[in-house]
Amino acid sequence: MTRLTPDRLGTVLGVWAHPDDEAYLSAGLMALARDAGERVVCVTATRGEQGTDDPVRWPPDRLARRREAELRASLAALGVGEHQFLGYADGGCAQADAAIAVAQIAAIMADVTPDTVVTFGPDGMTGHDDHRTVSAWTTAAHAQVVPQAHLLYATTTDAFAERWRDLHAQLDVFADGAPPRTPQDEIVLEIVLDEPLADRKLVALRAQASQTDGLLAALGEERYRAWWSSETFRQPVLSPAAARANA
Repeated sequence: MTRLTPDRLGTVLGVWAHPDDEAYLSAGLMALARDAGERVVCVTATRGEQGTDDPVRWPPDRLARRREAELRASLAALGVGEHQFLGYADGGCAQADAAIAVAQIAAIMADVTPDTVVTFGPDGMTGHDDHRTVSAWTTAAHAQVVPQAHLLYATTTDAFAERWRDLHAQLDVFADGAPPRTPQDEIVLEIVLDEPLADRKLVALRAQASQTDGLLAALGEERYRAWWSSETFRQPVLSPAAARANA
């Protein structure tokens, strides 16, 4: 297990399922990497076109266009200008051809040559099938192309889960009622956002208003801002070949 600091991540590639996944789970990481002069590239599998409870007002094509624009603005707030969509249907990643998806991500990895790859853990954080699938695709591509790069899975800790237990029960965000918990001694990177960085993350999240306005109104800005004011990451259990490459 390699302990990391945000200023020594090298080139960072984040691979996520929907617009706003990257902001919730890694906005601080991306901003700090960019501030350190590192390259950051973000990849999103879908355009999040199903992310509404009002499909009459927001039919998929219209919502997809809006979320594309929101994502560009959100990433810009973090200093990230490199982004690619993979083009999969929101909610349909598990039904896609995995070999093709892994090859797409592998080609991006070969081009970017990241030092650090960031994505969901196999739990998908919330348990969403798209999240779990993107984790599997990214893990496979990493092993094929850049096994020497750090592979970081977004996770949470016992302290986070306990602090926000009531909120998580109220929102019903996580498949098992609570986020995945990783023991503190297995956390390889923890970013506790200071006031300016927390404000910057809030700007990035606010930019994705189609997804965040409702939560902001329900929670209030200060509580919402504090909710994801830390970001924690673990490493996977590597195969012997990958472990040797990382040694």
